[in-house]
Amino acid sequence: MKTIIPFVFLLLFVLLSGSSATAQPANSLASLIKQKAVLEKVASGFSFTEGPAVNSKGEIYFTDQPNNKVYIWNEKDEISTFPVDGERANGLYFDQNDHLVACADYRNKLIRIDAQGNKTVLADGFNGKHLNGPNDLWIHPDGTIFITDSYYHRPWWPEGQQQEQDERAVYRVSPEGEIKRVASGFKMPNGIVGTPDGQTLYVADIQDGKIWQYTIQEDGSLTNKSFFAPEGSDGMTIDDKGNVYLTNKTVSIYSRNGVKLGEIAVPEQPANICFGGKNQKTLFITARTSVYKLSMKVQGVH
Repeated sequence: MKTIIPFVFLLLFVLLSGSSATAQPANSLASLIKQKAVLEKVASGFSFTEGPAVNSKGEIYFTDQPNNKVYIWNEKDEISTFPVDGERANGLYFDQNDHLVACADYRNKLIRIDAQGNKTVLADGFNGKHLNGPNDLWIHPDGTIFITDSYYHRPWWPEGQQQEQDERAVYRVSPEGEIKRVASGFKMPNGIVGTPDGQTLYVADIQDGKIWQYTIQEDGSLTNKSFFAPEGSDGMTIDDKGNVYLTNKTVSIYSRNGVKLGEIAVPEQPANICFGGKNQKTLFITARTSVYKLSMKVQGVH
C-alpha cells in the first residue's frame, strides 16, 4: 500500500552560499515540482534499492542489490520482477536500442542485457587487471559508455579479492568495446550523469563531498575539469532545464550554473534517482528499503 507524504513535509531548504545565507526566489524549487504534489512511497520491503533507469516506454528498472533482484515499475505503480540474473547490478542505464546496461558488481563487469535476457560482457578489466567495482554509468548519444569504478568491498566477491586498479577512476567504453581511463584523482567516484547534447559530464566524488564537471571531447576524452557543487552524490540525474539532482542525505537540486535550488527530504536516505513515466515527469527515488515518487513540472532527459 502506498504511503503519501504531504508536500509540506518535503522540507524544502533555501540555499546557503559560503558563509552567508542567500534566499533564492520563492518559486525556484517550487517551479520544478507539480503544484500540490505529494511524495509517495510506492513500495517497500527491499534490502537496498539502487540503479533506477528508464526505458523508452517510461518504465523504470531498479535493483535490490543484496538480494540480486531487478524490478520493473510502471505508471500504474505495478512492480514486477525482471526474470534475469543481473549479477548484483548496481547502476543501470538503457542504451539507444533499449537494451539494459548494468554495472554488474558480482564479478566487476559492465554487461548489456537485451529484451530476451541475453547478456553480453562489454568490459571486465583494464590493462590486464579486473576493475575495482563498476558503480554507475551514463551513455553518451554516440553510444560511448562512461562508468565510475569505485571500490566497495563486497561479501559476494571471491575470498582475498582486493582493489587491483591503482586508481578509483572514470572510464569510457567505446561502441567498439575499447576501454580507456579518462579521469582520475578521486577518493571514491560514484554518481555520474551527462547532458543530452553530449557535451558535459558530471562526476561525483562521494567521499570528498564534491561534484566535478568536465567537457566531453569528440574522441571521448574529458577536459576542462571544474568544480560544480560542494556535495557528494550516490546516484544522479538531470532534467530538461539542465538542473542536476544529487542523492546524499536528501535529494539536492542544482541549476546548470551550480546554484543550489533546494532539497527534497525523503524518509529514508536516497541512493539513486531518475525520471520516468511516459511523459518523463515522475521523479523516482530509490532509498534504502523503499522506492518513492514525486510528480514534477520538469521532464527528465535521456
